[in-house]
Formats: sequence, C-alpha cells, structure tokens
Amino acid sequence: MSVFQRILVAVDPGPARHSAVRLAGELAQLTNAEVRVVHVIATAASIAAVVPLEEDTEARAVLDEALTVLRDQGVKAEGTLVRGLTTQVASAIAETAEEFAADLIVLSPHHRGSVEALFDPRVSDAVAHRTNTAILLAPEARDEA
Repeated sequence: MSVFQRILVAVDPGPARHSAVRLAGELAQLTNAEVRVVHVIATAASIAAVVPLEEDTEARAVLDEALTVLRDQGVKAEGTLVRGLTTQVASAIAETAEEFAADLIVLSPHHRGSVEALFDPRVSDAVAHRTNTAILLAPEARDEA
C-alpha cells in the first residue's frame, strides 16, 4: 500500500494553482490516490461590512478547471467549495483535509516580502500549524511567474 492514498489540493484564483493541481495529479497517478480539490471563497471583514473577494461563478470555475485537469489525467477527483473570512482560509483547508482523511495536502506557496509575512503569514505556513498531515508546496512553473 502506498503512503499517499488521499490527496487534498487547495486552489485559489492565482496562476500558481496550475502547478499545484498538476503535481497533485502526477502524485495521484503514481500512487493511485484519490484527490479532493478545495477552494475557499474568501471574504474580507471590516467594521462596516463583509466583502466577498470573489464571485461564486468565478470560484466554481476555478474548482471545475482543477477537476477537469485531474480527471483528464485519469485521476479520481472530487471538489468542494468552502466559505470563510481571509483569516479562516488556513483553518478551512486543514478542516477539509481532516474531514477527507487526507494523508497529503498540496498547496502553492504565495511569495511575499518579509515585512508582509511578519504581519500576515502565508496560508501554507498557517495550514502547517493547524494540521498533522504532510504538506507539499508545489513550485510555480517558470511560465506562470
């Protein structure tokens, strides 16, 4: 039996998602794993309002695109959309991984400056602090940079 049988891949609207989906698909092919794609529809909250950062149709398109790529690779894949504040994205990914019983989470790192990272850690770092599941950061492809 292979180590990775249930892979969770988290996607967002950014171009780095393509590398994460591709890597999750390649690993799933090698290990005959099942993949769940999660996309968190994030909202930002201020004192006056809660503002969606993405339309539902855009979020569904991001999820559907990832599922199409994986299924075209012959991978058994399903997907889920989750809603949360920007501060809840990491928790939502970790909770989805736990519900799915994932043994690997594939994420795309978001590059930011050291000052910004001090005040707002990367989602990948925050997920790592919320789960005991193995995490693999997919490098951005050169043509996606």
